[in-house]
Amino acid sequence: MEREGMKKAQEDNAAQVLSRALQICKESNVKVKVETLVMEGDAKDTICEAAEAMHIDVLVVGSRGLGKIKRAFLGSVSDYCAHHARCPVLIVKPPPPPPKH
Repeated sequence: MEREGMKKAQEDNAAQVLSRALQICKESNVKVKVETLVMEGDAKDTICEAAEAMHIDVLVVGSRGLGKIKRAFLGSVSDYCAHHARCPVLIVKPPPPPPKH
């Protein structure tokens, strides 16, 4: 039963993230069709496969800003997509931290 609860929590979290992303697009007056999709599987492969199946014009992925060492061990989904997706890929970096006073 705990597994079902975890899956439900993941689905709720994904819905919130995508809802926020769509809201940001709306507030920023994005004038193109924006689609979101929730899938299961290895992120890098699943994203590239979905992009191809949906015949998208541009794939927008986020970058977590991992350092070189972490990226070497964990891999980079955005880097993989940039090299394997069959469409242009826009990688969005996280904003810089606020200056310390």
